Amino acid sequence: MSSSEECRFLMCSLDKTFSSAGTEILTVKIEYPKFELPECGRMETIINRCIWGQVECFFHDAATILFRQAACALHNANDSEDKVPFHPYDAVLQYQVTACNSCYVSLYRDAYEYTGGAHGNTIRRSDTWSLKACRAVQACDFFHPKTNFRKALLDEILFQADENMRKCPGIYFDNYRKLITRYFNPNRFYLTDNSVAFYFQQYEIAPYVSGIVTFSIPFDQLECPPVCQQ
Repeated sequence: MSSSEECRFLMCSLDKTFSSAGTEILTVKIEYPKFELPECGRMETIINRCIWGQVECFFHDAATILFRQAACALHNANDSEDKVPFHPYDAVLQYQVTACNSCYVSLYRDAYEYTGGAHGNTIRRSDTWSLKACRAVQACDFFHPKTNFRKALLDEILFQADENMRKCPGIYFDNYRKLITRYFNPNRFYLTDNSVAFYFQQYEIAPYVSGIVTFSIPFDQLECPPVCQQ
């Protein structure tokens, strides 16, 4: 059980292996948090229902769509004259709670799928809730109304990317500035203890080896920082 004074969560797991024709073809592994918010019962229900809905959706897609793909791949491998080996599929959903206090709950989830080949693919999504306001939080909430918050965030991210590229050439694609501008989504973020982390999916701005690229913007650079007011 992980906790702060008024926010606790327990990590739960859901694992299942699927077989076809006596061969294990798909393994599904899910780790997700279940929150206990003694002072915010309504938000506890909203957050836990949201997370469970995401878990159910991921498991359903894996047990149906991915299972059929894996069964088809096994069939093709068995019928192949070239004796192409079959590699079991994997589907993993992993949650990471990045902020949990009396004011905010923030987390991201990485959905990983391996369907053969050199490596799998991971897609990251995130959610942040204000317990005081009883609602989900968006990036625009960190700035005053009518502020061009997207430009402010993008300028900082481009500045950080330039510095990273200077220190470590090749960490991003050569046209990284154009790609950052194209793929930047201000609502792809999560909170940490002292910053807001914005992320880009694999391959959007960097090679696979760079993974999911993140840029952290300290709270003091925001007009309305999500600092918990006790």
